[in-house]
Amino acid sequence: MKNSIFSKVIPAGGKWSVTIGKRRLVSFTALGDGANLSTMMYHANNLTERYNMPDTLKAQHTAHLTKGHVMMSDNGRVLASILKDSLGWHDSISGYTSRKGTDEKYGVTTYQELRNNWLRSGEENFAVELVRNGLGVRDSIPVLNLFSKVYCDENGDMHFAENHCTEGAAVMLRTEMDTLFVFSNTPNPLDPKSEYPSVPVQIDVFDAESVEDDDVCVNFCPENRRAFDNTWEYHALLGDSKSDRFKEKLGF
Repeated sequence: MKNSIFSKVIPAGGKWSVTIGKRRLVSFTALGDGANLSTMMYHANNLTERYNMPDTLKAQHTAHLTKGHVMMSDNGRVLASILKDSLGWHDSISGYTSRKGTDEKYGVTTYQELRNNWLRSGEENFAVELVRNGLGVRDSIPVLNLFSKVYCDENGDMHFAENHCTEGAAVMLRTEMDTLFVFSNTPNPLDPKSEYPSVPVQIDVFDAESVEDDDVCVNFCPENRRAFDNTWEYHALLGDSKSDRFKEKLGF
C-alpha cells in the first residue's frame, strides 16, 4: 500500500482522540502479543450521533465484528466499516476497565508515586479525552475492543480467548463519515493475566478509493446497504460531489 498520510503509535496504557475525515483507511497494527485497543466513535460534525452497539450487532446478526461488518450510528448511518482483518474477531461486548477493577486486579498505583509508569484504566483515559472534545463522562458509550476475542458459552458465560492476538495482527477500517475516534490502550476487562497486559498499537491513515458496487461491507447484508444508503443520502444533501451514487438515485 502507498505511504500513509499519518502515523502514530499509542503506547501501552496510553490514550488519544482524533477526528478522521470520511473516505480514509485507518490501519491498526499490534506491536506485541495481547493487544487491546478500546475504541469509542462519534460523528465529528454532530457529537450527539454516535456508535450504536446494539443496532450494529442486531442488524448484522453477530456479537463480534470482523471483515465486512460496519459500525452503525444511532441515526442508522455508517461511521466506519471493516475492510481487512487478520484476526477474524474483535470484541464488542466486554466494555473497558475501571479504576476500581484495575486497582483490585493489578495493585494500587498512583501517578504521584510512579509518574508515567502508573497503571491507567479505560475509565480515566476516556474521561480525559471526552472532555478534550467538548463531551463528558455522561457521553460515554459502549466500546469496540480491537484485537480481543470474547465469546459466550451455552450458559451465557463470557470467556476471554488468550493468545488470540499476536504481534503484527492488523485490522483496517474505512471511515464513511467524519468520525471522532477516542482510544484507550488499556487491558480488556476480562483478560485473566495477573500482570497488567498492554502493548503499543500503531495507527496508519491512508486515502481510500471510492466505494464500488461489489464492496464487501455494502453487500454483507441488506441492513448494511440501507445504512450505506442513509450515509450517502446525508453526504449528497450536503453537496458532497463524491456522493454520485446517491445523487443519481435522487435525480440530482
